Amino acid sequence: MLTILDKYILKRYLVTFFVMILLFIPIGIMANLAEQISKMIDNEAPLNEILMYYGNFTLYIGSLLFPIFLFLSILFFTSKMASNTEIVAILSSGVSFGRFLRPYFIGASIIALLMFLMGMFIVPKASAGFNEFKFKYLKKGRQDRVTNNIFTQLNEHDFLYVSSFDPARQIGYNFTFERFDDNDQLDFKISAANIRWMEKDTLYRLTSYAKRRVRGETEIMETKRRLDTLFTFDISDLTPVSYVAETKNFFELNQFIEDQKQKGASNINAYLLVKYRRWALPVTAFILTIIAVAVSSIKRRGGMGLNLAFGIFVAFIFIFFDKVFGTLAEQAGFSPLLAVVIPNVMFGLTAFYLLQKAKR
Repeated sequence: MLTILDKYILKRYLVTFFVMILLFIPIGIMANLAEQISKMIDNEAPLNEILMYYGNFTLYIGSLLFPIFLFLSILFFTSKMASNTEIVAILSSGVSFGRFLRPYFIGASIIALLMFLMGMFIVPKASAGFNEFKFKYLKKGRQDRVTNNIFTQLNEHDFLYVSSFDPARQIGYNFTFERFDDNDQLDFKISAANIRWMEKDTLYRLTSYAKRRVRGETEIMETKRRLDTLFTFDISDLTPVSYVAETKNFFELNQFIEDQKQKGASNINAYLLVKYRRWALPVTAFILTIIAVAVSSIKRRGGMGLNLAFGIFVAFIFIFFDKVFGTLAEQAGFSPLLAVVIPNVMFGLTAFYLLQKAKR
Protein backbone atom coordinates (compact mmCIF):
# COMPACT_ATOMS: atom_id res chain seq x y z
CA MET A 1 0.00 0.00 0.00
CA LEU A 2 1.30 3.43 -0.91
CA THR A 3 2.09 5.81 1.95
CA ILE A 4 1.92 9.62 1.88
CA LEU A 5 5.67 9.68 1.15
CA ASP A 6 5.27 7.27 -1.76
CA LYS A 7 2.43 9.26 -3.26
CA TYR A 8 4.31 12.54 -2.84
CA ILE A 9 7.50 11.36 -4.57
CA LEU A 10 5.66 9.31 -7.21
CA LYS A 11 3.47 12.26 -8.14
CA ARG A 12 6.48 14.53 -8.56
CA TYR A 13 8.29 11.80 -10.52
CA LEU A 14 5.51 11.31 -13.07
CA VAL A 15 4.39 14.95 -13.31
CA THR A 16 7.94 16.22 -13.88
CA PHE A 17 8.60 13.53 -16.48
CA PHE A 18 5.50 14.27 -18.55
CA VAL A 19 5.87 18.05 -18.19
CA MET A 20 9.44 17.77 -19.49
CA ILE A 21 8.20 15.82 -22.50
CA LEU A 22 5.47 18.39 -23.16
CA LEU A 23 8.04 21.18 -22.96
CA PHE A 24 10.77 19.67 -25.13
CA ILE A 25 8.76 17.96 -27.88
CA PRO A 26 7.22 21.25 -29.21
CA ILE A 27 10.72 22.77 -29.19
CA GLY A 28 11.96 19.81 -31.23
CA ILE A 29 9.07 20.18 -33.68
CA MET A 30 9.73 23.91 -34.16
CA ALA A 31 13.47 23.33 -34.65
CA ASN A 32 12.79 20.58 -37.19
CA LEU A 33 10.18 22.68 -39.01
CA ALA A 34 12.54 25.66 -39.24
CA GLU A 35 15.23 23.40 -40.72
CA GLN A 36 13.05 21.42 -43.14
CA ILE A 37 10.28 23.81 -44.22
CA SER A 38 12.13 24.93 -47.37
CA LYS A 39 12.49 21.29 -48.51
CA MET A 40 8.82 20.65 -47.81
CA ILE A 41 7.84 23.65 -49.93
CA ASP A 42 10.28 22.79 -52.74
CA ASN A 43 9.05 19.18 -52.88
CA GLU A 44 5.38 20.23 -52.54
CA ALA A 45 4.59 18.18 -49.46
CA PRO A 46 0.80 18.22 -48.79
CA LEU A 47 -0.35 19.83 -45.54
CA ASN A 48 -2.12 16.69 -44.31
CA GLU A 49 1.08 14.64 -44.80
CA ILE A 50 3.10 17.30 -42.96
CA LEU A 51 0.71 17.18 -40.01
CA MET A 52 0.85 13.39 -40.00
CA TYR A 53 4.66 13.55 -40.21
CA TYR A 54 4.88 15.66 -37.07
CA GLY A 55 2.47 13.37 -35.25
CA ASN A 56 4.80 10.47 -36.10
CA PHE A 57 7.81 12.70 -35.32
CA THR A 58 6.49 13.25 -31.79
CA LEU A 59 6.18 9.52 -31.09
CA TYR A 60 9.42 8.57 -32.86
CA ILE A 61 11.68 11.20 -31.30
CA GLY A 62 9.91 10.97 -27.95
CA SER A 63 10.63 7.24 -27.78
CA LEU A 64 14.31 7.83 -28.55
CA LEU A 65 14.59 10.49 -25.84
CA PHE A 66 12.46 8.74 -23.21
CA PRO A 67 15.50 7.62 -21.14
CA ILE A 68 17.05 11.09 -21.26
CA PHE A 69 13.79 12.82 -20.27
CA LEU A 70 13.41 10.31 -17.44
CA PHE A 71 16.95 10.93 -16.21
CA LEU A 72 16.75 14.73 -16.33
CA SER A 73 13.31 14.89 -14.73
CA ILE A 74 14.49 12.82 -11.73
CA LEU A 75 17.60 14.96 -11.42
CA PHE A 76 15.48 18.11 -11.49
CA PHE A 77 12.85 17.34 -8.86
CA THR A 78 15.16 15.33 -6.56
CA SER A 79 17.77 18.13 -6.60
CA LYS A 80 15.00 20.55 -5.69
CA MET A 81 13.98 18.30 -2.79
CA ALA A 82 17.60 18.15 -1.63
CA SER A 83 17.97 21.94 -1.87
CA ASN A 84 14.86 22.35 0.30
CA THR A 85 16.37 19.83 2.79
CA GLU A 86 13.30 17.61 2.30
CA ILE A 87 15.47 14.52 1.83
CA VAL A 88 17.40 15.24 5.01
CA ALA A 89 14.12 15.51 6.90
CA ILE A 90 12.82 12.23 5.38
CA LEU A 91 15.96 10.27 6.25
CA SER A 92 16.22 11.86 9.71
CA SER A 93 12.72 10.63 10.52
CA GLY A 94 13.99 7.04 10.42
CA VAL A 95 13.25 6.22 6.78
CA SER A 96 16.08 4.17 5.28
CA PHE A 97 17.60 5.11 1.96
CA GLY A 98 16.30 1.85 0.47
CA ARG A 99 12.77 2.71 1.65
CA PHE A 100 13.20 6.22 0.23
CA LEU A 101 13.95 4.66 -3.17
CA ARG A 102 10.72 2.63 -3.29
CA PRO A 103 8.50 5.27 -4.98
CA TYR A 104 11.28 5.88 -7.50
CA PHE A 105 11.25 2.18 -8.44
CA ILE A 106 7.45 2.26 -8.70
CA GLY A 107 7.70 5.25 -11.02
CA ALA A 108 10.45 3.58 -13.02
CA SER A 109 8.26 0.48 -13.38
CA ILE A 110 5.38 2.55 -14.76
CA ILE A 111 7.62 4.39 -17.22
CA ALA A 112 9.46 1.18 -18.19
CA LEU A 113 6.15 -0.55 -18.98
CA LEU A 114 5.03 2.46 -21.01
CA MET A 115 8.34 2.52 -22.90
CA PHE A 116 8.13 -1.22 -23.58
CA LEU A 117 4.56 -1.14 -24.91
CA MET A 118 5.21 1.92 -27.04
CA GLY A 119 8.48 0.51 -28.40
CA MET A 120 6.94 -2.84 -29.27
CA PHE A 121 3.55 -1.83 -30.67
CA ILE A 122 3.04 1.93 -31.19
CA VAL A 123 6.35 3.49 -32.24
CA PRO A 124 7.00 1.03 -35.14
CA LYS A 125 3.99 2.38 -37.05
CA ALA A 126 5.07 5.95 -36.32
CA SER A 127 8.60 5.10 -37.46
CA ALA A 128 7.27 3.87 -40.81
CA GLY A 129 5.37 7.11 -41.44
CA PHE A 130 8.27 9.25 -40.19
CA ASN A 131 10.87 7.59 -42.44
CA GLU A 132 8.63 7.36 -45.50
CA PHE A 133 7.95 11.10 -45.36
CA LYS A 134 11.64 11.83 -44.75
CA PHE A 135 12.83 9.97 -47.84
CA LYS A 136 9.91 11.15 -49.96
CA TYR A 137 10.15 14.88 -49.26
CA LEU A 138 13.19 15.72 -47.08
CA LYS A 139 15.81 13.41 -48.59
CA LYS A 140 14.30 13.14 -52.04
CA GLY A 141 16.55 11.24 -54.43
CA ARG A 142 18.66 9.66 -51.69
CA GLN A 143 18.68 5.92 -51.29
CA ASP A 144 16.90 4.45 -48.27
CA ARG A 145 18.27 0.95 -48.81
CA VAL A 146 21.28 -1.08 -49.93
CA THR A 147 21.29 -1.13 -53.74
CA ASN A 148 24.49 -2.94 -54.76
CA ASN A 149 25.54 -6.62 -54.75
CA ILE A 150 22.31 -7.96 -53.28
CA PHE A 151 22.25 -11.66 -52.46
CA THR A 152 19.12 -13.21 -50.95
CA GLN A 153 18.18 -16.74 -49.96
CA LEU A 154 14.43 -16.88 -50.45
CA ASN A 155 13.94 -20.31 -48.89
CA GLU A 156 15.76 -23.65 -48.52
CA HIS A 157 16.03 -24.15 -52.28
CA ASP A 158 15.90 -20.71 -53.99
CA PHE A 159 18.62 -18.06 -54.22
CA LEU A 160 18.71 -14.79 -56.13
CA TYR A 161 21.28 -12.11 -56.87
CA VAL A 162 21.32 -8.68 -58.53
CA SER A 163 24.40 -6.53 -58.96
CA SER A 164 22.39 -3.34 -58.42
CA PHE A 165 18.79 -2.31 -57.78
CA ASP A 166 16.95 0.92 -58.62
CA PRO A 167 13.99 1.19 -56.18
CA ALA A 168 12.49 4.20 -57.97
CA ARG A 169 12.21 2.29 -61.27
CA GLN A 170 11.85 -1.10 -59.53
CA ILE A 171 14.48 -2.67 -61.72
CA GLY A 172 17.43 -4.93 -60.85
CA TYR A 173 20.49 -5.48 -63.05
CA ASN A 174 22.48 -8.67 -63.74
CA PHE A 175 19.74 -10.82 -62.25
CA THR A 176 20.38 -14.46 -61.31
CA PHE A 177 17.91 -16.96 -59.87
CA GLU A 178 19.06 -20.46 -58.82
CA ARG A 179 17.07 -23.41 -57.54
CA PHE A 180 18.63 -26.46 -55.89
CA ASP A 181 17.00 -29.82 -55.25
CA ASP A 182 16.86 -31.72 -51.95
CA ASN A 183 20.35 -33.12 -52.61
CA ASP A 184 21.79 -29.61 -53.01
CA GLN A 185 22.26 -30.17 -56.74
CA LEU A 186 21.48 -27.36 -59.15
CA ASP A 187 18.03 -27.89 -60.70
CA PHE A 188 18.00 -24.80 -62.92
CA LYS A 189 19.48 -21.34 -63.21
CA ILE A 190 17.85 -18.23 -64.70
CA SER A 191 19.90 -15.21 -65.68
CA ALA A 192 18.92 -11.91 -67.27
CA ALA A 193 20.44 -8.52 -68.00
CA ASN A 194 17.73 -6.99 -65.81
CA ILE A 195 14.49 -7.78 -64.02
CA ARG A 196 11.71 -5.21 -63.80
CA TRP A 197 8.47 -5.27 -61.81
CA MET A 198 5.56 -4.37 -64.12
CA GLU A 199 3.06 -3.10 -61.55
CA LYS A 200 0.28 -2.57 -64.10
CA ASP A 201 0.41 -6.21 -65.23
CA THR A 202 1.55 -7.58 -61.81
CA LEU A 203 4.39 -9.60 -63.34
CA TYR A 204 8.16 -9.49 -63.85
CA ARG A 205 9.84 -8.69 -67.15
CA LEU A 206 13.24 -10.25 -67.85
CA THR A 207 15.49 -8.85 -70.58
CA SER A 208 18.08 -11.06 -72.33
CA TYR A 209 16.60 -14.07 -70.56
CA ALA A 210 18.49 -17.36 -70.34
CA LYS A 211 17.55 -20.52 -68.46
CA ARG A 212 19.82 -23.52 -67.94
CA ARG A 213 18.22 -26.78 -66.75
CA VAL A 214 20.37 -29.61 -65.41
CA ARG A 215 19.08 -33.14 -65.97
CA GLY A 216 21.75 -35.61 -64.95
CA GLU A 217 24.57 -35.28 -67.44
CA THR A 218 22.39 -33.23 -69.78
CA GLU A 219 21.97 -29.45 -69.80
CA ILE A 220 19.02 -27.79 -71.55
CA MET A 221 19.39 -24.15 -72.57
CA GLU A 222 16.52 -21.77 -73.24
CA THR A 223 17.00 -18.13 -74.31
CA LYS A 224 14.66 -15.27 -75.16
CA ARG A 225 15.12 -11.59 -75.84
CA ARG A 226 12.35 -10.78 -73.37
CA LEU A 227 10.15 -12.83 -71.06
CA ASP A 228 7.22 -11.84 -68.87
CA THR A 229 6.82 -14.24 -65.96
CA LEU A 230 5.89 -14.67 -62.30
CA PHE A 231 8.04 -15.39 -59.23
CA THR A 232 7.08 -16.24 -55.67
CA PHE A 233 9.13 -13.35 -54.21
CA ASP A 234 8.14 -9.69 -53.92
CA ILE A 235 10.25 -6.96 -55.47
CA SER A 236 10.81 -5.62 -51.92
CA ASP A 237 12.57 -8.91 -51.08
CA LEU A 238 15.46 -7.80 -53.25
CA THR A 239 16.40 -5.06 -50.82
CA PRO A 240 14.22 -3.94 -47.88
CA VAL A 241 14.51 -0.33 -46.72
CA SER A 242 17.28 0.34 -44.22
CA TYR A 243 14.80 1.20 -41.46
CA VAL A 244 12.53 -1.81 -42.05
CA ALA A 245 13.16 -3.37 -38.60
CA GLU A 246 12.07 -0.16 -36.86
CA THR A 247 8.67 -0.33 -38.58
CA LYS A 248 7.71 -3.78 -37.30
CA ASN A 249 5.94 -4.53 -34.05
CA PHE A 250 6.96 -7.23 -31.57
CA PHE A 251 5.49 -10.18 -33.46
CA GLU A 252 6.34 -8.92 -36.95
CA LEU A 253 9.95 -8.21 -35.99
CA ASN A 254 10.53 -11.72 -34.62
CA GLN A 255 9.12 -13.29 -37.78
CA PHE A 256 11.03 -10.87 -40.01
CA ILE A 257 14.33 -11.71 -38.30
CA GLU A 258 13.69 -15.44 -38.69
CA ASP A 259 12.91 -14.95 -42.38
CA GLN A 260 16.06 -12.89 -42.89
CA LYS A 261 18.17 -15.53 -41.13
CA GLN A 262 16.83 -18.19 -43.50
CA LYS A 263 17.61 -15.93 -46.44
CA GLY A 264 21.17 -15.35 -45.22
CA ALA A 265 20.72 -11.57 -45.08
CA SER A 266 24.04 -9.76 -44.69
CA ASN A 267 22.62 -7.00 -42.46
CA ILE A 268 20.93 -9.29 -39.92
CA ASN A 269 22.91 -7.64 -37.08
CA ALA A 270 21.12 -4.34 -37.68
CA TYR A 271 17.76 -6.05 -37.23
CA LEU A 272 18.87 -7.90 -34.09
CA LEU A 273 20.19 -4.63 -32.66
CA VAL A 274 16.73 -3.05 -32.97
CA LYS A 275 15.17 -6.05 -31.24
CA TYR A 276 17.60 -6.12 -28.31
CA ARG A 277 17.39 -2.35 -27.80
CA ARG A 278 13.64 -2.58 -27.37
CA TRP A 279 14.06 -5.20 -24.66
CA ALA A 280 16.83 -3.20 -22.97
CA LEU A 281 14.87 0.06 -22.68
CA PRO A 282 13.02 -0.92 -19.45
CA VAL A 283 16.33 -1.98 -17.87
CA THR A 284 17.86 1.34 -18.90
CA ALA A 285 14.99 3.17 -17.17
CA PHE A 286 15.86 1.55 -13.81
CA ILE A 287 19.60 2.13 -14.19
CA LEU A 288 19.17 5.82 -15.02
CA THR A 289 16.69 6.21 -12.16
CA ILE A 290 19.23 4.88 -9.64
CA ILE A 291 22.03 7.08 -11.01
CA ALA A 292 19.82 10.18 -11.00
CA VAL A 293 18.66 9.65 -7.40
CA ALA A 294 22.14 8.83 -6.15
CA VAL A 295 23.60 11.97 -7.70
CA SER A 296 20.83 14.46 -6.92
CA SER A 297 19.79 13.36 -3.41
CA ILE A 298 22.90 14.97 -1.90
CA LYS A 299 22.79 18.69 -1.21
CA ARG A 300 25.75 20.37 -2.92
CA ARG A 301 27.25 23.83 -2.92
CA GLY A 302 26.66 24.15 -6.64
CA GLY A 303 22.98 23.41 -6.10
CA MET A 304 20.65 22.13 -8.80
CA GLY A 305 22.79 23.52 -11.63
CA LEU A 306 25.73 21.27 -10.73
CA ASN A 307 23.52 18.19 -10.60
CA LEU A 308 21.92 18.99 -13.96
CA ALA A 309 25.33 19.61 -15.55
CA PHE A 310 26.55 16.26 -14.26
CA GLY A 311 23.35 14.62 -15.45
CA ILE A 312 23.71 15.99 -18.98
CA PHE A 313 27.33 14.81 -19.02
CA VAL A 314 26.30 11.27 -17.97
CA ALA A 315 23.51 11.25 -20.56
CA PHE A 316 25.91 12.14 -23.36
CA ILE A 317 28.39 9.49 -22.22
CA PHE A 318 25.61 6.88 -22.27
CA ILE A 319 24.51 7.93 -25.78
CA PHE A 320 28.15 7.89 -26.94
CA PHE A 321 28.75 4.31 -25.79
CA ASP A 322 25.38 3.19 -27.13
CA LYS A 323 26.17 4.63 -30.57
CA VAL A 324 29.74 3.27 -30.64
CA PHE A 325 28.73 -0.29 -29.81
CA GLY A 326 25.70 -0.04 -32.10
CA THR A 327 27.95 0.98 -35.01
CA LEU A 328 30.33 -1.89 -34.23
CA ALA A 329 27.42 -4.34 -34.34
CA GLU A 330 26.07 -3.02 -37.64
CA GLN A 331 29.32 -2.59 -39.52
CA ALA A 332 32.05 -4.62 -37.84
CA GLY A 333 30.33 -7.90 -37.02
CA PHE A 334 30.27 -7.26 -33.26
CA SER A 335 27.59 -9.18 -31.34
CA PRO A 336 24.33 -7.12 -31.30
CA LEU A 337 23.44 -8.58 -27.89
CA LEU A 338 26.76 -7.49 -26.39
CA ALA A 339 26.41 -4.09 -28.07
CA VAL A 340 23.23 -3.56 -26.05
CA VAL A 341 24.32 -5.30 -22.84
CA ILE A 342 27.78 -3.70 -22.39
CA PRO A 343 26.60 -0.05 -22.02
CA ASN A 344 23.87 -1.16 -19.58
CA VAL A 345 26.34 -3.24 -17.55
CA MET A 346 28.82 -0.35 -17.45
CA PHE A 347 26.21 2.11 -16.24
CA GLY A 348 24.64 -0.51 -13.98
CA LEU A 349 27.97 -0.83 -12.13
CA THR A 350 28.21 2.96 -12.04
CA ALA A 351 24.70 3.12 -10.57
CA PHE A 352 25.62 0.56 -7.88
CA TYR A 353 28.76 2.52 -6.92
CA LEU A 354 26.95 5.87 -6.76
CA LEU A 355 24.12 4.32 -4.76
CA GLN A 356 26.49 2.94 -2.14
CA LYS A 357 28.22 6.30 -1.94
CA ALA A 358 24.89 8.12 -1.53
CA LYS A 359 23.83 5.78 1.27
CA ARG A 360 26.98 6.67 3.21
